[in-house]
Amino acid sequence: MLFMVISLTLLLSALMALAGLQVKNLRGVRYWALASLCLSFALFFTFTPLMVSRGWTILLGAMFMGAGFCLQYLGIQAFEKKRCNWRMFTLCMLLLFAQNLIFSVIEPSTHSRAIANSLVYAVINGMAARSLLIRIEQPLRTAYWFTGICFAVLTVVFLERSITVYVTPPDAYNLYASIPINPLTFFGASMMQLCLTFGFVLMLNYRLAVDLQSLASRDALTGVLNRRSLEEAAAKLWARCSRTGETLAVMMIDVDHFKSVNDKFGHQVGDEVLRRLASVAEHSVRIDDYFARYGGEEFCVLLPATTEEAAVVLAERLRQAYAATTMNFDGEFLHSTISIGVADSEHAGLEFALLVAAADQALYRAKQTGRNRVVAFSTLEIAVDEVSAQIKQD
Repeated sequence: MLFMVISLTLLLSALMALAGLQVKNLRGVRYWALASLCLSFALFFTFTPLMVSRGWTILLGAMFMGAGFCLQYLGIQAFEKKRCNWRMFTLCMLLLFAQNLIFSVIEPSTHSRAIANSLVYAVINGMAARSLLIRIEQPLRTAYWFTGICFAVLTVVFLERSITVYVTPPDAYNLYASIPINPLTFFGASMMQLCLTFGFVLMLNYRLAVDLQSLASRDALTGVLNRRSLEEAAAKLWARCSRTGETLAVMMIDVDHFKSVNDKFGHQVGDEVLRRLASVAEHSVRIDDYFARYGGEEFCVLLPATTEEAAVVLAERLRQAYAATTMNFDGEFLHSTISIGVADSEHAGLEFALLVAAADQALYRAKQTGRNRVVAFSTLEIAVDEVSAQIKQD
């Protein structure tokens, strides 16, 4: 059984290392691969008779065991894109080295060593459990909680071991003694380690799925929502507004003289202009609004529960914020402006295509009347029927 557990742990370490090499943006995988490798060494040094001093092999086994648990915790921190707590790693390793040097080499005491090591292992696994048993959205919650529960069970296993060893007479306890606590601890810890690795793989799988979904819904250049995601959000809002009677507003935004910017400064500068606009807009719109790149240099904002009047105020604030932005490209200063067209469901209808077409008409009027301004659809002498006819013609 020991041989099978060591073999499986080594294979899982290789699996994690391979995953880390194949997918570079998966944080924490390499820590977990090193953790599995350390745990396999720990089992080898702790439970396999070697032709050297037993005290030193026990010390090595305890150090590798602690390193494995610490690296798992660091792997979780890296996975969550947090700063890895290397101070905790150093402190635990120094503590394990000191207590095992004393109780294994200087003044051997199996009883004291088992209690001290079990408590340290319990603390490390408890910290890992605490970092995973948190509120988080699905589907990551399932993977987080499964892995966190495994860490919690492992914490209980080591706490139970320390208590059992504490109440056992020192002369009656030995790491290799045929008493229930030894095989039960070994079996429980081994099974939990396999479950932990499965749980971490599940976390990686869900994270990849979330990342792929994010890539599919985001514009590659600016990082904001793409047109497809905006239309999906509009369909959901249409259903909600049809039921509740809320007003839905749309802003269409276009960069003024964008072709001239590309011709004068180059397409790289043009791309930076779009990214800068996206950054300013994301800081200007509300948290419940949907901001997306609609196509080319044109952006769209979907504003739930917003009238045209309120949308104009928000659009004007966005226009002023962007106009006040100065961009420096290799010593050349660029001042860019935007024109915005606004429409709402009270004046253009609730259908998303009608809203966009109406806001486009207002945007076209803003361009005609000098750019760098906000125009509302209700101020135009255009009927909704004309907008609808134009959509059908297109």
